[in-house]
Amino acid sequence: MTSGSKRSALVAVLPCLILGYGLCQGAASAAAGTWDIEHLMASLAAVKTARAHFVERKYMSVLKDPLEISGTLVYAAPSHLEKNTETPKSERLVVDEDRLIFERNAGRERRTLSLADYPEIWAFVESIRATLAGDTATLEHFYRLELSGNAVRWRLQLVPLDEKMHALVASVTISGSNDTIETIEIQEADGDHSVMTVQRDP
Repeated sequence: MTSGSKRSALVAVLPCLILGYGLCQGAASAAAGTWDIEHLMASLAAVKTARAHFVERKYMSVLKDPLEISGTLVYAAPSHLEKNTETPKSERLVVDEDRLIFERNAGRERRTLSLADYPEIWAFVESIRATLAGDTATLEHFYRLELSGNAVRWRLQLVPLDEKMHALVASVTISGSNDTIETIEIQEADGDHSVMTVQRDP
């Protein structure tokens, strides 16, 4: 596959992959003064199943106004993620183990990818799955981690280590309070970006 087609494949699924972080609300926060990346990962890993509603706004240079997408998210530990888009059109994306499945038109159109064949997509998927699983080692394999703030108001930035990935995605930034994730921001290398807000179901 050419570099151009790989980029097209990644750009096509990027809006669908921005999902799992907002599903997490885990165990109680670590005591003040001891909170760090290990405590954050442990609290995220405590969630085994969750559902949430999301609103994602995509800011693109070719559009005057942001594109707004909304729907529901589903997570089941350790590797199952779903993004069910309801508006502006119905679509479903599932990441399960090493497969990525994209469906639309009520499942009449279906495409399945092996993540091993798309290293950049694989790296992006692991930014989500490894965070949900509390797997710091896997995150550090693909990204440079920069955690700031404290348990009450924190910000985790993931910067791709691979040059090809970094040429597409400049950073993934997750912000939250205690063990609740509130926003996920994707900054693409070309200047486009997206912001997702997530509200976990009771």
